[in-house]
Amino acid sequence: MSIYAIGDIQGCYEPLQRLLALVQFDPQQDQLWLAGDLVNRGPQSLEVLRFAKSLGHRARCVLGNHDLHLLAMHYGGQSSRNNDTLTPVLNAPDRDELLDWLRFQPLVVLDEARNWCMSHAGIPPAWSARKARKRAQEVEAVLQSNDCSAFFSQMYGNLPDQWQKGLQGMERLRLIVNYLTRMRFISPEGQLDLLSKEGLDQAPPGYQPWFEAENRAAATTRLLFGHWAALEGKANGTNVYALDTGCVWGGELSALRLDDQQWFRVPAQPV
Repeated sequence: MSIYAIGDIQGCYEPLQRLLALVQFDPQQDQLWLAGDLVNRGPQSLEVLRFAKSLGHRARCVLGNHDLHLLAMHYGGQSSRNNDTLTPVLNAPDRDELLDWLRFQPLVVLDEARNWCMSHAGIPPAWSARKARKRAQEVEAVLQSNDCSAFFSQMYGNLPDQWQKGLQGMERLRLIVNYLTRMRFISPEGQLDLLSKEGLDQAPPGYQPWFEAENRAAATTRLLFGHWAALEGKANGTNVYALDTGCVWGGELSALRLDDQQWFRVPAQPV
C-alpha cells in the first residue's frame, strides 16, 4: 500500500485523474490524503467531491477554507463571492449527501504511528501536532452537530488574531479555524496576518512564514499542508511539505508519496 498526499485540487478534476494515472493509484490498495480545498475556482468541484466521497476509507481529507465556504453557503446562508464556481454543487441532486459527508471531515489528520500530520494551512508554532488535533476536535464537534448553521453564520472574520488564555465561545472556534485553514504569516507572539498572500520574501514587517518560526512545537512531526500557492511547493522549515502548487491558477497538481517522499506532478493543462 502507498499513501499519496495531494494539495489544493479546487475543482480541477481532470488534472487529478491524470495525476492518479501517473502514480498508478489503486483504490483497492492505496490511500489518498487530501489537504483541503477540494472545491471552488476550478470547473469541476462537483466531480471532485463525488470522487473523494466514493473512495470511502481510502481517502483521508481535511477541510480547507473553500470547503468551509461551501458549507457556509449551504448551512449558514452565506452569499456567493466573485470567482466562486460552486453553483453546480449546490444544485446537484446529491447535494445533501455530499455536503453532509464534507461536514464530517476533520480539520487535522494525525497519524502518530507513521509520524505524519496534515492540516490545510499548517499548525501554529506554539501547538504540537497532538494539541492541533485536540483543538480541531472542538470545531469538528460543532460542525457535526445540529448547531452548525449558527457556527457558519459567525465563522467569518479576522479577529481575534492571536491566542489568549481563556479564549472561549465563537471567538475561540473562529481563531482555531483561521489558524488551521487560513494561516500564512505569523508573528513571534502568534498573531496572524490574514491579508498577505505573497511568497516567502514578501513577509509583512514583524511577521514570518509560520513554518520558519523558531522552536516550533510540532517540528518533530512531518507536516503536510496546502493553501499557499505562492510557495510553489517549496517550504524551508523542518519536516514541512508544501502541497499547493497552484493548479487552479495554471500551475501544477502535485502528489507526495509518503513512503519515500517522492514527488509526482502534472500540469494544469494537458501537454
